[in-house]
Amino acid sequence: MRSDDIHTLPADLPVPVDDGAAAHLVGMALPALSLPSTGGRTVDLSALGPGPVVLYCYPRTGRPDRDPPAGWDLVPGARGCTPQSCAYRDHHGELRAVGAQLFGVSTQDTAYQAEMAARLHLPFEVLSDEALRLTAALGLPTLELGGWTLLRRLTMVARGGRIEKVFYPVFPPDADAGRVLAWLRGAAAD
Repeated sequence: MRSDDIHTLPADLPVPVDDGAAAHLVGMALPALSLPSTGGRTVDLSALGPGPVVLYCYPRTGRPDRDPPAGWDLVPGARGCTPQSCAYRDHHGELRAVGAQLFGVSTQDTAYQAEMAARLHLPFEVLSDEALRLTAALGLPTLELGGWTLLRRLTMVARGGRIEKVFYPVFPPDADAGRVLAWLRGAAAD
């Protein structure tokens, strides 16, 4: 068992700062590449249609039976993948109501993601960028920890195959889904 609560964010987490590593993303096209999903299929990011697509990228979900890597809570923006995913689960119906497709994205393999998606009862697919193809194609910001290359936490909203909004850095992670939903509702009202 873990020595902490995987569903709760510690009060003293370091806050990430905007280092400009995602500033180039707005206006970029989603690449024509397919990523394996927890839905047992591959998802071609360039073929998701004209409506809004939300891709929330996160470093690494933990497991309730294992402690996080040493120093995890000291890395700004690392902690909070499970609370973020649960918040997207809880807002999924509202996101669908505004026409958004939703996908989580991490560099973890699909089997690991599938266990997490089932355990957390996620009603949406999680995509694996284990081969770092999406990361390379878009120049997504990463961090290195424990021998892994992990995505820094960011959320992209694309429409018609182009990224129109990027939330970066994302903090606190459990508030991301609400912020994205509010932005989508505002964009729909414009």
